[in-house]
Amino acid sequence: MNKVICLLLIIILPFGFLKAQDTVDQGTYHEKHRLQVHFSPKAHWMNDPNGMVYYEGVYHLFFQYYPGGTTWGPMHWGHATSTDLVHWQEQPIALYPDSLGYIFSGSAVWDKHNTSGFGLNGKGPLVAVFTHHNPNAEVERKNDWQYQSLAYSNDSGKTWIKYAGNPVLRKPNSTDFRDPKITWYEDGRKWIMTLAVKDHIEMYSSPDLKSWVYESEFGRDLGAHGGVWECPDLFPLEFEGKTIWVMIINLNPGAPNGGSGVQYFLGTFNGKAFVPLHKETRWLDYGPDNYAGVTWDNTGKRRVLIGWMSNWNYANVVPTVGWRSAMTLPRTLGLIRVGKDIYLTNNPVKEIKSIESRSVTINRITTNMALDMLPSLEKLSIPCKLEVELSRKDDFSFTFSNDQGEELLVGYERETKRYFIDRTRAGDNSFHSGFAKRFFAPDIAGDGATKLVLVMDKSSVELWSDNGLTALTAVYFPNAAYNHLTWRSRKSIARKISITDLNSIWERRDSR
Repeated sequence: MNKVICLLLIIILPFGFLKAQDTVDQGTYHEKHRLQVHFSPKAHWMNDPNGMVYYEGVYHLFFQYYPGGTTWGPMHWGHATSTDLVHWQEQPIALYPDSLGYIFSGSAVWDKHNTSGFGLNGKGPLVAVFTHHNPNAEVERKNDWQYQSLAYSNDSGKTWIKYAGNPVLRKPNSTDFRDPKITWYEDGRKWIMTLAVKDHIEMYSSPDLKSWVYESEFGRDLGAHGGVWECPDLFPLEFEGKTIWVMIINLNPGAPNGGSGVQYFLGTFNGKAFVPLHKETRWLDYGPDNYAGVTWDNTGKRRVLIGWMSNWNYANVVPTVGWRSAMTLPRTLGLIRVGKDIYLTNNPVKEIKSIESRSVTINRITTNMALDMLPSLEKLSIPCKLEVELSRKDDFSFTFSNDQGEELLVGYERETKRYFIDRTRAGDNSFHSGFAKRFFAPDIAGDGATKLVLVMDKSSVELWSDNGLTALTAVYFPNAAYNHLTWRSRKSIARKISITDLNSIWERRDSR
C-alpha cells in the first residue's frame, strides 16, 4: 500500500480509538456505485488485502481499514470471512493500532506444527505477521519507523493477541521496510518471509516465526521500478511435472497504464534465493485498478489471489459516499505455455457459478448489433458475465451505455494487437484529471480463435482473454445504470456470445 502519500494529512493521531464498528442503515450495499458481486466493507475506507488464510473450511480476508472515515487514515486490520469465496460476512476489526504504530500490510499462516509455541492443547495457532508503522518516528525523521510484528489466534481467527516480544524484525536506516508475506518451506523445515524494501525484495527465514535471519535479496536490477515495491508474495505452482516458483511484486507508481499495478516473475527457489527464469517485466493485470494482489495461504495446490480494486492516483477521491473501495473477484492462478515461454494466468474462481441466474446465448454474430434489442435478451441487467467465443481476432468492441449517453467500451485493436477498456465517457470523471482514458493490454497469445470473459458490476469491469493469459481491470462511475449493449466489429466473427445475469452476493447476508 502507498502509505506515505496520505500520512502527512493525519500525522499524529491517537493510537487507540473506535473500538467497535459503526452501525449502518438498511440501505447498505444498495448505495449508488456499490459493487454487487465484489467484497467491500459496510462503511469507511479499505485498501490492501492482508492476512489471507484458509482454515477449517473458512476463507479469511483481512484488509487495510480505517474506521474513522472514507479516506486513508491510521491503519487497522479489517476482517471478513467466506466459505465459498463469493459471499462475505464482515467481522469485527481484528487488529488495532497501538504504541508501536499503525497496523500495515502483512500475511497470516496456520502454524500447523506450533513452531511458534503460541498454540494451545497441542493445536497450532493462526499467526499474523504484519508491519508496524510508527508515524511519530517518521515525523521525527528517525532512522527506522517500520518493523515486523506478530499476533496470534487460538479461536480460529475470531480474536487476536499481539506478541509481547514485538517487533520481531527491524532494520536500521531503512525507510520502506514492510508487507511481510510468510510461507512454510517444507524442504528446509523453516518459514520464509518475503519483504518489500523500497526498490527490491529481501528474504528472511525463521524456525519459529519469532527469530529471523537474512537469506538473500532480489530485484534491484529487474522488473519495473517507477515507484516503491510493496506487497510481495512467493509461492510454488506445479507445471508439466515441475515446481515453478512465482514471485509477485506490487508497484506504485509505474504500472503500464499509470499508477498502481501487479508485476510477477517465474523462477526457482532453494530455500534461500529466488532465481528468475525470465528478465522481462510481466504484469498479472494490465488494468489501472488491480493492486496489492496477494494469495491465500493453506489452500493446497490451488492458489487464489485477490487484489484491491483501485489506484493510488485517485483512490481517496472516487465518488462513493459512506464507503470506499472494493476487492477484485478472487482469481485462480495457473501456468500456461506460449511457444517456449511459460506465463502466469489468472481467471475468476469457479465458485462464481453459484450466483449465476438467467443466461442468454446468441450464436454467430458478424456485424454491428444492438444486443439489448434482441427478443432473447430484452434488456441488459448488471451485474452480469459475458463469455465470447471468437473464430478470429479483428477489431471488435462491446459498448455498455445508458440513456444519459454515458458509455464504456471493451474490445480489441487488430492493428496494435491490444485489448482495451475505454472509460473516457463512462460516467463521472471530474474527481481526477487522468481518470478518463483508454487502457490497453497486449495480446500475448497472438492471432487465432480466442475466448473472452467479462464480469460487469455496478462500477467495475474485469476482462480475461486467452484462458486468463491477459487481464484488464477498471472501475468507472456512471450516473445511471447501463441498460444497453452493442456489439461492433469489422471482421471478427463471434461464434457465440453468452450473457449471464449475476445475483447480488449481499441478498442473503443476514442469513449467513
